[in-house]
This record gives sequence, structure tokens and C-alpha cells, in this order.
Amino acid sequence: MSGYGAKLKDMRLGSRFAAMLSALSVALPSFIGATAALSPETAFAQSGRKLPLVRDAEAEDLLRSYAQPIFKVAGLGNTQIDIILVNDKAFNAFVPDSHRMFINLGVILEAETPGEIIGVIAHESGHIAGRHLVRLREAAANAQIIAVIGMILGAGAAVAGGASGNSSAISGGAAAALSSGNVGQRSMLAYQRGEEAAADRAALKYLEATHQSGKGMLKTFERFAEQQVFSARFVDPYAQSHPMANERYRSLATDVMKSKYYDTPAPAALQHRHDMVRAKILAFSSHPNEVLRRYPRSDKSLPAQYARAIASMKRDGRAAIKEIDALIRQEPSNPYFQELKGQALLESGNPKAAIEPFRRALALKPGEGQFQIWLGYAMVSSNDKSLLPEAETILKQGIRTDPNSGIAYSQLAIAHARQGETAEADLATAKGMMMAGDVDAARRYAARAQKNLKRGTPAWLQADDIVSYKPPKLNGR
Repeated sequence: MSGYGAKLKDMRLGSRFAAMLSALSVALPSFIGATAALSPETAFAQSGRKLPLVRDAEAEDLLRSYAQPIFKVAGLGNTQIDIILVNDKAFNAFVPDSHRMFINLGVILEAETPGEIIGVIAHESGHIAGRHLVRLREAAANAQIIAVIGMILGAGAAVAGGASGNSSAISGGAAAALSSGNVGQRSMLAYQRGEEAAADRAALKYLEATHQSGKGMLKTFERFAEQQVFSARFVDPYAQSHPMANERYRSLATDVMKSKYYDTPAPAALQHRHDMVRAKILAFSSHPNEVLRRYPRSDKSLPAQYARAIASMKRDGRAAIKEIDALIRQEPSNPYFQELKGQALLESGNPKAAIEPFRRALALKPGEGQFQIWLGYAMVSSNDKSLLPEAETILKQGIRTDPNSGIAYSQLAIAHARQGETAEADLATAKGMMMAGDVDAARRYAARAQKNLKRGTPAWLQADDIVSYKPPKLNGR
């Protein structure tokens, strides 16, 4: 759909156009990437298919740092926009509405500089600020109307031809009916190409206003152009939702290069954070052998040490503690090193020892929801009953800060159950099931909780909301 770059394999929408229209009432994501793994309808409309999301406090914090200045100059500073990571190595990002921006891990893995990601965020912010998603729904509806009118006119011509005995009129009317959908499709695709160009121009304006270089945007289009060069001669330029990458590069290059900020690099501290997160994402998402190939032991940089420590943890959490402690000695105030140590201890079967590093992480970054959830998780897993009341409190704090964590609800349910609070455990389980999209199971647990909760209490009302929940009907179905 609208966004930074179209999927190469989905440039020709063909029969998928009808499927896309059927997804309009759910969402119309604005895709950025050149090789997206999920199309908009598989991401949001088809049952049983979900985006593979991933959580990481450090990466999310970095992306917020990139986004906040852009959001401010785009007039979105007062809008709550969640930046959500998708566990996919393709270079892709999209916005389905005005409150969520999805960014693939591949964007972080491929971007060598902060500017490449900031350009992506600026483009998607252009879609939100320009209300392109709202107008895209209207354009899609108009395209559908064009297709329907064409089919009616074509059918009418075929009927008239049949009445007159004119076979050529019959075939002409049939052809008009068959081609009408294509006319509607191309009309909407032409509209989308215009919106993409508008988002590109808006992104440049935001970068200029925040005194940042657009060099990263040009690098992205160079990447897309290289991917498209082998298939370009087979592509119908009118059957795409996005302008060709080389066309977009040419339309922006002059303005980007004449900016007085063109040669302004990202601040060294921001580049360091970028390099650290990039190393971390690679280490968590790749085989340890690939990590050692990219970051050999001869590389003594901190990002390389970080990546190798994570790779070591994936092999043997206990053996990795020495490498993680070496990181902590170099940056004792880094909360993410403490988080990594806690994770290594927890996943290697020593949750009680994991409690202290998670406490340190939280002390270094107070209020971080994911740290609160990690700490509560370690306390529950320690099997120390004396820690359960504190674990319950901390997990509830984590849920208030980060309400989309299924792990938090499952651990809270265990904490309640071990304290004999069966109804509260069932309610926490029901909430976790709702987060996972299993509405039927959520209703069952909520109904069971309701039977043992005092009528009219906040917990009873929450259970009642789940029992009474009805999924929205799509397209009148």
C-alpha cells in the first residue's frame, strides 16, 4: 500500500486488488520496504495470520530518540504514536493508522547510519501528518466505484449488442466489463504514487527543520534501485503503488544535496547507540557463527563485544556472564547490560540470581516497563513465596507502563495463583488471552473469574467486559 517502497513481488496487484479492498475497513498500512514479507491484507485482515512482533527496550528507546524531533516539526508532537518492531529482516516499515508505526528489524540491520532510519521515520510521519491513510480509503472506494460503473456499462453494451445481433458489440461490451476493474485499479495506484511523492517531500522538509541530512534517504533509494534494476524491464510503471526507486532518487537528490546540512553527520553518541542496537539485533536474530563472522574476535569495539556476548549467551547463558560483566565494567551505568545479565541468568535456570541485575537495570532507568516485567518474571520464577507480593506489584506496574505484554499477564496469573487468588489468576489469564487474540479462551477464563469475584468491583467489571466483548464485523459480515 502507500509507503516508502513497494514489494518487488507485489508490484502487480492483479486479483489481489479485490482482497485489498476487502481489508479497507481494518487498516490500510503504508508500506516502506522493497521486499516486505507480509502484504497489508495478510498483516491485518486474514484470520490466523499475525505480524511477528518483537520487543526490545533499547531498540525502542533508540527509535523514539530518532522520531521525537521529527514528530515535533511534523505537528505530531501531541499525538501518541507507538513505534513497534516487526521480527522480519526485510527492509520495510509501514503505518496502518495515525497511532502506530511498524518498523522491521531489517531496517536496523541494513542501516549503517541513524540518518537512514530517520529518513524512514520522516517519510512515514509525512503519511500520518498528511492524513494520507484517510484519503487512501476514499481513493480506494472511488476506484471500486469506477470498476463497478465500468462493469455495468460494459454489461449494458453487451446486452444491447445481443438484442441487435451484433457480435462485435457483444465482445466489445464484455471487454469493457473485464477491463473496468483494471481502470479502477490503475486510478488508485496513480493516486498512491502521488501520495508517496508527497510523503518524500514532507520527509525532506522535516529533516531540514531538524537540521539533519537527507543523505540517509538517498542511501535507501539507492538500495531499492539496486534491487529493482534486474526486474525493471519487466515492470509496468502504471501497475505500481510506488514510483520507481531511481525516479524517487532523482526527484529528491538535488534538494538533498543543496541542503546546508547535507554533510552533517549524526552526533557521535547517537551513532554509537545505533551501532550498539544494530549489533544487538544481529546477535539475537542470527546464528552465533554469523555473529562471529560479522564481529570477529579481532574487533575490540564495544558493539562487537556486545554482539559476541549475546551470541555466547544463546549458546550457554552461564558461560556468557564473564563477557557480560566485562561490558558492565566498561559502561557501569548502561541499564541494557544489566538487563542482558539478568536475562542470561534467568534463561540459564538461575532466576533468583537474575533479580539483582534486573533491579540495577530498573534503578538506572526507572519506570521502564520491560525491566519491571523482567524483574517480576524473575521473582515469580525464583519459587520464593516471600517475593510474590512484590512480584505482583511490580508486574502490575509493568503492565500499566507497557500494557501489551502477554508475558506480564501470564506471570501475574502465576503470582496470583501461588497466593491462592484463583479468581484474580483467571482474570489475568483472560487478559493475556485477549492480548494474544484468543477471544474464545479469554471469555472462558473471564467467565470463570466472574463467578468468584464480587459483583460490581473493578475486577468483576473487567471480567464482564471480556465476557461481553464482540469482535467488530468487517465489511458487514
